[in-house]
Amino acid sequence: MQIKEISGGVCAPAGFSANGVHCGIRKNKIKKDFALIVSSVRAAAAGVYTSNLVKGAPVVVTKAHLADGHARAIVVNSGNANTCNSDGIEVAEAMCAMVERVSGIPSADVAVASTGVIGQKLDISPMLAHIDELYSGLGDNSLAAAEAIMTTDTVSKQVAVEFELGGKKCRIGGIAKGVGMVCPNMATNLIFLTSDVAISPQMLQKSLSSDVKSSFNMVSVDGDQSTNDTCCILANGLAGNDEIVAPSAELNKFRKALNYCTVKLSKMLAKDGEGATKLIECRVVGAKSLASARTVCKSIIKSSLVKAAMFGADANWGRVLCAIGYSGAAVDVHRIDVSFISHGGEVKVCRDGYGLDFSEELAKKVLSEDEVTIYVDLKSGSHKAAAWGCDLTYDYVKINGDYRT
Repeated sequence: MQIKEISGGVCAPAGFSANGVHCGIRKNKIKKDFALIVSSVRAAAAGVYTSNLVKGAPVVVTKAHLADGHARAIVVNSGNANTCNSDGIEVAEAMCAMVERVSGIPSADVAVASTGVIGQKLDISPMLAHIDELYSGLGDNSLAAAEAIMTTDTVSKQVAVEFELGGKKCRIGGIAKGVGMVCPNMATNLIFLTSDVAISPQMLQKSLSSDVKSSFNMVSVDGDQSTNDTCCILANGLAGNDEIVAPSAELNKFRKALNYCTVKLSKMLAKDGEGATKLIECRVVGAKSLASARTVCKSIIKSSLVKAAMFGADANWGRVLCAIGYSGAAVDVHRIDVSFISHGGEVKVCRDGYGLDFSEELAKKVLSEDEVTIYVDLKSGSHKAAAWGCDLTYDYVKINGDYRT
């Protein structure tokens, strides 16, 4: 199966348009803070959400609106998470209602999301004043939408791919944000995906729920799980393929293309982590089970000491072994091999749980690149997994020390 990267983000699939504007929620007038994505026809819809007990009001509303497996639009604001507010549900519903007013799309077919500060009232008036501008500007504006959902992100994040199902050209596109308070268990990540594939809501939901286990849930910037994590996908069927209604080879092709997009976005999210200077990928092989491989990966990526060592380009591999040891996975610590790999080369630092002599000069060169892989072989089975994170820098503390004020 050939998967080809293309441009267009969420607007790449047939029938989708998007836009993003500055409405005034954020004080910085050059930063967009209000986004809209619309399908020209009603689409199959699926979502996964934060498993944090404290949930943003938009999460509650979107889950209810997508309960029938269909939607046509997604409306989003940045600058305020609309979480822990007594009128939060009312405001989230009002955001959906304003989309209905300008587009005619029933508010129940609108997903809603918010991101930003927790515990501050979200004033609906700036959005009411700019919803007409937002809607009238709908078009091939995926970048504007991607920019409008950013908070402390430094770059926008988009992806789109093209592939074939049953001889029909199909596409999946996506945008994402979230570089702090990032350790999803979908259950501050927001991910919106679009597709023109014809697929039933049931198969779409199963595909998304399965996919996040190997993509977004394998990302950690700081170990903090957001209250507003939302990943939703709309698939409107305009590609004209035979509808996927059951497990099949065509479903597997769709899932492969979906995972290509979600892993690409996962890496973008990790690399842009708050204050980060490098993307850290952890690849674990030789595990007894997939669960063990994922557990070990995530433990290493989440370790503040590993992350700090990566920032300093210090090959302190003992911190990797430490993170494996407390991960909870059943491993034989006397069989573990560890290497650090990048465009600067490869340095093997541990074999069978014991240290190897290595060149500190080479290690510094390897770890000074902006993308580094921590490669771990548990030598106990045939399962493997990957996870993505970033280094821990002084700037992370600076950004979060006065985030609210």
